[in-house]
Amino acid sequence: MGTGIRVRIACALAVIALTATACTGGSPATGKGPGGAQGGSLPRGETLYTTGTQWGPPANYNPLRDWDHATGTKGLVYETLFHFDPNAGKLTPWLAESGAWKDAKTYEVKLRPGITWSDGEPLTAQDVAYSYGLGKIEASSFHSLWSWLSAAEAVDATTVRFTFTSAHYQEWDFTLYGRPIVPEHVWSGRSEEEILNGVNDKPVGTGAYTLKSKSQDRVVWQRRDTWWGTKALGMTPAPRYIVDVSNPSNEVVIGQLGQGQLDLSNNFLPGASSLVKAKKVVSYYDQPPYMLSANTAWLVPNTTRKPLDDAAFRKALAASVDIDKIVKGVYGDLVKKADPTGLLPQWDQYIDKGVVASDGFSYDTAGAKKILADAGYRDTDGDGLVENKDGSKISLKLAVPTGWTDWMEAAKVVAAGAKSAGISVTTEFPDQNALNEQRAKGDFDLVLNNDRQLSNTPWTYYEYMFQLPVQKQQNTVNFGRYENQEAWKLVQQLGQVPTDDAAGMKAVTSKLQKIQLDEMPLIPLWYNGLWSQSTTGTWTNWPSDKPGAPAYAPALWRNWLEMGGFEMLTQLKPAK
Repeated sequence: MGTGIRVRIACALAVIALTATACTGGSPATGKGPGGAQGGSLPRGETLYTTGTQWGPPANYNPLRDWDHATGTKGLVYETLFHFDPNAGKLTPWLAESGAWKDAKTYEVKLRPGITWSDGEPLTAQDVAYSYGLGKIEASSFHSLWSWLSAAEAVDATTVRFTFTSAHYQEWDFTLYGRPIVPEHVWSGRSEEEILNGVNDKPVGTGAYTLKSKSQDRVVWQRRDTWWGTKALGMTPAPRYIVDVSNPSNEVVIGQLGQGQLDLSNNFLPGASSLVKAKKVVSYYDQPPYMLSANTAWLVPNTTRKPLDDAAFRKALAASVDIDKIVKGVYGDLVKKADPTGLLPQWDQYIDKGVVASDGFSYDTAGAKKILADAGYRDTDGDGLVENKDGSKISLKLAVPTGWTDWMEAAKVVAAGAKSAGISVTTEFPDQNALNEQRAKGDFDLVLNNDRQLSNTPWTYYEYMFQLPVQKQQNTVNFGRYENQEAWKLVQQLGQVPTDDAAGMKAVTSKLQKIQLDEMPLIPLWYNGLWSQSTTGTWTNWPSDKPGAPAYAPALWRNWLEMGGFEMLTQLKPAK
């Protein structure tokens, strides 16, 4: 999701001209959806065709596997108690009618009455208690929740009581809009293995869509006209059918956009700025950076390896990177330069500008050389590159998955800047799966990463950066294996600050930023875009910053349907 399809740019002219035949050999626009075994005969005026999340055949329809389930499994079929509105910075009741802390360790949820599963059975408080209870399974992705949640129980048919050993307010709010609710009457007979890893190809949910069909290259969702939200929320998603097509090459995507076969591409597309300027597609902004910011791209140093275990060396490396060259030269202003803290623009209120002014970094080759010299790194053999303090050679490798061409080019900019400052960095482009394995084991020098998305709280950002203890396999957080007990305690302290206590949150994040900028466990580079290119031949009223336009997130990425993506669907209008 982070950088979209990594592209071949052989059809750059077709990108700009949007001529489908140049890259796909396709026929003139027909108004039909992209070809495939399923979905081609659907009424075009009632069907939304999307792409940008699936990298191959739909793997499963299991909402607990939120890293690889078919697009829409969570959000269109399975729903959460709340949604989160990034614009307002607050939770929005969804399946829950309300939720409140009854005391320091008790939270109660009141469900909306009259909600039914797609098989006609009623949603009850016991379904919610059961769904959260699945975290007790040791191999569950949210097992850690139960280190501070002690009980989830149904008080009556529509009331759920959660009892905690300690209240982690920030993480709890994140959980309330992130944890899908599943039907106990369907799931309770399954083994733990089937619950966690089963395909679940006949999903029963409370959501606005059901699974109509699936094939090797797409999944087709059909609107459920008895969906509870039409009456309770006063909203109805406009498309009767949603067809999410597995990502083809970017040339094919561009051709399909040009032919009107695709309505929404959530891919990174080279030349997108030219397409926006030519009014071939619409994006959130009609000028740089064109897209909303979705996540931060970092340069991640392995802090267990010399000289990357030295904070001074990491700071010199940070100062050597020409981020503007990446933003303009690699992305053509489709992304935005990150603040030195890396906190997304939506979290700007939590950035301590004073700390950034005194401790932040910027591109400064001469400054990087001075930091190295002051820290004892010298070029002893006259080759223009510094050696370790013991005189041994420094030869670092920056790994980026092969085919991720935007990141590959960005990595080359990083390596060139490092060389200019006297640091030997070369690039390597292994297979993505191989790199993921190496990264988890700590078998790397430097990598690029952007695995944390916008959320309700910067706690998720710092939890990614500082989480302890470091495990043998670091699969999702703290890939650089940085260990700082003070920082981790502050992250835990931040997690226990009530989410409406902005002043309390700022007090903690200021301290975390001081540690971060002094130690540089990660080097923030740019804000990755919430890639979204839309056409208006079939659907209009796409989100944008224009007055009166919807301001929702224009994406169906996993976990973004609960942050405005679903609401976007309710605002679409058929083209006249």
